[in-house]
Parts: sequence; structure tokens; C-alpha cells
Amino acid sequence: MIRKIIRIDEEKCNGCGACASACHEGAIEMIDGKARLTKENYCDGLGDCLPACPMNAISFEMREAPAYDETAVLNAKRQAHRGCPGTQARLLKTDAVRTVSRQSAKPSRLMQWPCQIKLVPPRAPYFSGAHLLIAADCTAYAYASFHEDFMRGHVTLIGCPKLDEGNYAPKLAQIISLNDIQSIKIVRMEVPCCGGLEYAVRNAIAASGKNVPCQVITVTTDGKILK
Repeated sequence: MIRKIIRIDEEKCNGCGACASACHEGAIEMIDGKARLTKENYCDGLGDCLPACPMNAISFEMREAPAYDETAVLNAKRQAHRGCPGTQARLLKTDAVRTVSRQSAKPSRLMQWPCQIKLVPPRAPYFSGAHLLIAADCTAYAYASFHEDFMRGHVTLIGCPKLDEGNYAPKLAQIISLNDIQSIKIVRMEVPCCGGLEYAVRNAIAASGKNVPCQVITVTTDGKILK
């Protein structure tokens, strides 16, 4: 059927994720740092996402599209428990004011949320002037003092190139290009598949055109730093 539906200009999209948060139906998802209309039958054509976009990258168009399926939307909301804060960008308490929980003798050094590379919006305010820690997710389990030795004072991004689909490089290049990143520390495991994370970061730095200092630290499977 021909109906009114949104159109996203990926060239204008800056990957902030505001439209995905504003879309109550879940029709928009962030993929490789760009907003995309992934479920046309979830788009009601009302355009709550339009005013949320700071780049005017979203507009209406009349075209062939499946009808709006309210039943499917309601079922998806029930299954996914939409409204979960998992993808909402938040700056957590700084190290100076972080309190120690009763369950732990040491404070968490995580400075922001989310921390998954796939989930962070490239223009989140916590990236301004940040020192980045880009770590393979296994490193925090292998290295006992990960929070104190690596995360402290850093915005932490984690991922696994073996398990995650797609290439991290375009998303990381956006983060580096759009923000004043001061330095990057890569923490990876000694296993060969972790080389994909280091490769993606180096490609991202090159693609950004910036000269960002980059350090690589390799952790062994028994929790030591490989010299």
C-alpha cells in the first residue's frame, strides 16, 4: 500500500540515537553508528522521531510500505520490555565522588553508560575530551585489577570482534572524528581473534584523519600482562 512513512538520510545522521529513543514503536534501530528504519510495519507515520533529530535527517515520504501493525508493536513491547535504560547515554559519578558499595571493597571505575561499542551514541557528551579505553570484554575477567589499572579516568568501550557482527571501525572512526579524543588505550587478550579489535581501532584512527596517541596492552589467558 502507498502510505506516509519516515525517511532517514544516512548522510546527515550523526548517530546520536535520539530518534531511536523517541520512536515508541521500536521501528528505528542504530546499526553501525547510523539510524535505520528496520521495521516499516512498526512505523505509524506520526513522526515522533522528527523533532528529536538534531540534524534534520528525518522526513516524511509517500511510498509503498506495509501497513502499520499495531498488534505486532504491542507484542514486541511486551517481549522486549521497552523503556529499559540499556541504551540511554548516561554519565555516571566521577571517581572523586563515587562511593564504595557494601558488597564491594573497591569502587567501580565505570564512568559512563552504555559501554558496549555497538550501543554507545557517537556524540555522547562523555566523549568530549575523553581518554578512551577500548577493551576486549574477556580482559576484565582475566585481569584481576582491571578497574583500577585500566578503567580509572577513562571512558570504557568494550566488545568482542569474534562474537559481534559487523566491523567496529566505522563506529569508532565516528567517535574519534566527532569528538576531541585525547588518547586511546587498547586492552586485548593474547588470543588471535582479539587482533580484530586492535585492527579496527587502528583503522578507525586512520579513517578519522586525526593523530590520536594509541597504546596496546595484551593480557594473557592466565591474567598477566604480556611484555
